[in-house]
Amino acid sequence: MTTVALKDVTKVFADGTIAVDSVNLDVNDGEFMVLLGPSGCGKSTVLRMVAGLEEPSSGAILLDGELANDLPPRDRRIAMVFQDFALYPHMTVGDNIAFPLRLSGVEPAPRGERVNDVASALGIGDVLARKPSQLSGGQRQRVAMGRAIVRRPGLFLMDEPLSNLDSGLRAELRAEISGLVRELGVSTIYVTHDQAEALTMADRVAIMRKGVLQDVGTPTQVYGRPATLYVAAFLGSPRMNLLEASVYVHLDRYVTLTLGEQALYLPWDDIRSRAVAHYHGERIVVGMRAEALSPVAPDAPGHVLQGRIRYLEHHGHESLAFLDIGATAIVVDELGGPARGQNQPGSRLRRFGHAVQRLTGRATVPNQSDQARETVRPGARTSVLNDPGRHHRRPAELAVRLAPYPAVAAGHPLAISVRMDALHFFDERGDRIDVGWR
Repeated sequence: MTTVALKDVTKVFADGTIAVDSVNLDVNDGEFMVLLGPSGCGKSTVLRMVAGLEEPSSGAILLDGELANDLPPRDRRIAMVFQDFALYPHMTVGDNIAFPLRLSGVEPAPRGERVNDVASALGIGDVLARKPSQLSGGQRQRVAMGRAIVRRPGLFLMDEPLSNLDSGLRAELRAEISGLVRELGVSTIYVTHDQAEALTMADRVAIMRKGVLQDVGTPTQVYGRPATLYVAAFLGSPRMNLLEASVYVHLDRYVTLTLGEQALYLPWDDIRSRAVAHYHGERIVVGMRAEALSPVAPDAPGHVLQGRIRYLEHHGHESLAFLDIGATAIVVDELGGPARGQNQPGSRLRRFGHAVQRLTGRATVPNQSDQARETVRPGARTSVLNDPGRHHRRPAELAVRLAPYPAVAAGHPLAISVRMDALHFFDERGDRIDVGWR
């Protein structure tokens, strides 16, 4: 088996595009690591550099502790599974699976045995004589998997292998791939933009955006304690509600979180209140998932917010109500400006000025150069409510889970109870406000 270590790996293309920016990542022996992120975030480039198909601009790639930057792909003991299957159309299924063994000089008898074993394990033993054009999408993906597995590699690299399949077949093959790889005990790096695949298949998830690694952890960790505002917004369905809140500390009693004209009160005996209290008089971002909210009677005790239903979505097993509580939402734009580390001339001050407008409502002085603004606000701290990505404000629509087809409609008032222990807090730079990291 194989371990993988990326040390400050950067990839800059000829046109100056920073595809991967100082990524540090370790993949343990036998681990199923998923690289997750939107299209264009650099995850496939990372995979290609590990495979040896792309050369890193800087940094080190280690396989089993040995530097592999200059090692050709054929010597890396890897097998890749691609999105488009990449099967040879003129060959039968059996010949496609056997092709890497034939190139390696394996004798026909043991070659046939290994092909039959792999095909049986993948449920395609009865189609070995067919051509790829005679197979369904799911069968062709199994053939591609079989061709990779038959080599008995030390490392699997999978680049969105299920994205061309329908949702039902994807769910079926997710379970098959995950079970098979764990049975083989082969280290795996799996690239996807589908969070369902990442959270159900991975031992650990590495979340990327614009070439920058945002968070790494088990599915439970990255979902339950996202390290950045971007990760919080990216994971979950419906997405986490992200609200702008003003902090006011009542020492030894509680911390008030003002959301528009309403407020929540974080008890002083909650260990997180000490960390949040550092932001007294400032604005932060409070995140709450739909599972942290439940409808209650308007006069119910506890931490309750009042709102009015803007609209409903019916999903059969549940309904989602989107509630106007008079608060301001922070919206993370996945396709926004440069990510952390991707500096452009003058961009730091422009981003700071935009963040000031969003968080305080005060605009920076117009028609001034970036140099003049830096003179006016020396040492200004860059706000990462635009890093990672641009963010903008809009009236909050709080997503709340209800029973299927509830007896309410748009315009109806609704009171919701908030689980204070399930709240997430982020500072104006987009970093998690917390104590005792994981």
